[in-house]
Amino acid sequence: MGGHIGVIEALKADPALSGLRRSLEAYYGDPAREAAMDAFYARFVRPGDLVFDVGAHVGDRLGSFRRLGARVVAVEPQPPCVRVLRALYSADERVTVVEAACGVRPGRVRLQVNSANPTVSTASPHFVQAAAGAGGWEGETWDAEIEVATTTLDRLIAAHGVPAFVKIDVEGFEDAVLAGLSRRLPALSFEFTTVARELAPRCLDRVTGLGFTRFNVALGDEMGLALPRWLPAAQVAAYLRALPHEANSGDVYCVPEEPVTA
Repeated sequence: MGGHIGVIEALKADPALSGLRRSLEAYYGDPAREAAMDAFYARFVRPGDLVFDVGAHVGDRLGSFRRLGARVVAVEPQPPCVRVLRALYSADERVTVVEAACGVRPGRVRLQVNSANPTVSTASPHFVQAAAGAGGWEGETWDAEIEVATTTLDRLIAAHGVPAFVKIDVEGFEDAVLAGLSRRLPALSFEFTTVARELAPRCLDRVTGLGFTRFNVALGDEMGLALPRWLPAAQVAAYLRALPHEANSGDVYCVPEEPVTA
């Protein structure tokens, strides 16, 4: 992130971006974390690949994809996050920032904004209801609502090409994002949470219908796979159902066939 240090420090000092300061401090400035992230994503992303980062937030995954040599389309609906992404990558011709949410169809959607913790802003009212009063979510408040544009994965593919990998992290709106995809891809991931457990099985059903057959899981922010081998959807769904509430969140990784290396 060498060339970004000064930009990030300026962004952290900007009062208009105070809600993002915690994310900028957590996700930047740790070389060991960046190295672990790069090693993890290298199994999905190779130099020259196209990657879609759906729910790019402040761009830490985007940074990893670029270090791995990928061309990246970063999709993010929150104006302060878009401001950060553009400040960091406006000079990078291999990064395209799309200011929109991703969903079932093009149009508009209401985004529930958590001003103090924008990383959990969401287009899913159900997610907000599920998190209310849940353990580990105490004090989280969705205190504003904005209308944002929506696009779909299919439209992004039509505009930019077929990605080698898609990362989807949109706080309970993952099923809507996947509903806007009509083809199998080389690999994708979607976030799950234990406050909205019914969502992951729906997402697994969707990607299975698209032709994905093997799945694995990363818990929390860990840069490693939790399962010793890639499993069918039913076994991964059972694993997710059995997780304790305290596991909180993670990502499901989806591929069409058994990878050469796990």
